[in-house]
Amino acid sequence: MRAAVAAVLAVVCCLTGGQALAQEPLRYVALGDSSAAGPLIPDQIDATCLRSDRNWPHVLAATLHAALTDVTCSGATTADLAGRQAGVVAPQFDALRPDTGLVTLAIGANDLALSSAFVTCASPGGVVVEPSCREQYTVDGRDQFEARIRATAPKVGAALAEIHRRSPRAKVVVTGYLTYWRPGGCYPADPFAPRDADYIQRTLDRLAAMLAWESATHRASYVDIRRPSARLGLCEAPAQRWLEGAVPASPAYPYHPNAAGMAHVAGILAAAVQENDTE
Repeated sequence: MRAAVAAVLAVVCCLTGGQALAQEPLRYVALGDSSAAGPLIPDQIDATCLRSDRNWPHVLAATLHAALTDVTCSGATTADLAGRQAGVVAPQFDALRPDTGLVTLAIGANDLALSSAFVTCASPGGVVVEPSCREQYTVDGRDQFEARIRATAPKVGAALAEIHRRSPRAKVVVTGYLTYWRPGGCYPADPFAPRDADYIQRTLDRLAAMLAWESATHRASYVDIRRPSARLGLCEAPAQRWLEGAVPASPAYPYHPNAAGMAHVAGILAAAVQENDTE
């Protein structure tokens, strides 16, 4: 009789233990730069990294019922994934664990120092700046941003390899950047002449192509958010746009996603993650 009771208890323990394991939330780590961190979107939960509690990692985690560790940080480069950012912020890779189940990565624009173009190529006041943005960033016939994209590619590949090493069971998802301008931009409502808006957008598109390639060659999924946002960029009416321009109409850092954009990106990523889970 005692043997039978013991056997029943063992079965019950196994069943309840299995249920406990099944109910453990997905451990999700978000890595990346300001495109994921959400600078100036309320509420800000990290003054150093300008991280919002309404950024797409937070919305995605809520959708997936995941346990989130969000270490995205404005200004981050690939070097800050493994190193201490500005000597203050801990390496983002420190958040990775062997039991991490999902990792998202949004990185690359700061490696190119692309933000410099948003300063030097702007044409405020209706006077188009000379030389053009393309001419400013062409040295000896070589496009400097193209060269920086090529130099950044192996850094992204190495980062993906390190993510797999630290979190071997994790699904790894890479995303790029939203579409900023429709073809030709919207000058002078936005202070970038058509040629310069198109040049910066082409640079972002080339960066996206590189991220997609590195993802494909390093066992990661790339989720394109450019196409879904192609007609929802900063030139659109405030109620439709997913990111803000030089003078934000809703709380967000200039030329960064707003709260609506963050929510839509989270929805795109959630659909991609859940679709992959059913395959």
